[in-house]
Amino acid sequence: MSNFLNNQNWRYATKKFDATKKVSAEDLNTLKEAIRMSSSSYGLQPYKVIIVENPELRAQLQQAAWGQSQIVDASHLFIFANDTNIGDEAIDEFLNTISATRETPLEALAGYGDFMKSKISTLEPAVKNVWTSKQTYLALGNLLNAAAELKIDVTPMEGFVPAQVNEILGLDKLNLNASLIATVGYRHEEDATQFYKKVRKSQEDLFITL
Repeated sequence: MSNFLNNQNWRYATKKFDATKKVSAEDLNTLKEAIRMSSSSYGLQPYKVIIVENPELRAQLQQAAWGQSQIVDASHLFIFANDTNIGDEAIDEFLNTISATRETPLEALAGYGDFMKSKISTLEPAVKNVWTSKQTYLALGNLLNAAAELKIDVTPMEGFVPAQVNEILGLDKLNLNASLIATVGYRHEEDATQFYKKVRKSQEDLFITL
């Protein structure tokens, strides 16, 4: 079995973190880079990732996350927040970045920019927000895989009230919405779920070949 698959068997949604163990600055930077390098539609990355270290904020967020202990016990708390106001301005900024990175004249990217604007800026706000929210899940996947390679535990969480998280962190004012939470750290030795056998569908049940 490849190291990648071994890592996937090793990881699980940690229910109890060891609050005394902290992710090193070096490993944290690796995780941040893994998220930064994630794929996204058009490469736009229409989201921000808020890393909450402040214990008082985390205590407030715990109440917005059904009282789950991972929020306060994990080494780090990642909030994936999708852009709720993406439009022409964000696309123009992205084109400027492409131009600078690849040393390509901005004029040569005009057609691509017009294409993106025709597909994105014309969407209804609710549809657009669903789309930007989906992009955060791609970034979460990279976080999960990179953390497993480093033997760092991550619990992806949808069990929270987005409106409350938005209010606590002031995300509405930034045109952001809490889409996902990921708690990052190290499993507690008393977390019995780490010994459970992983339950997944068989390949026969999961895949359809046409």
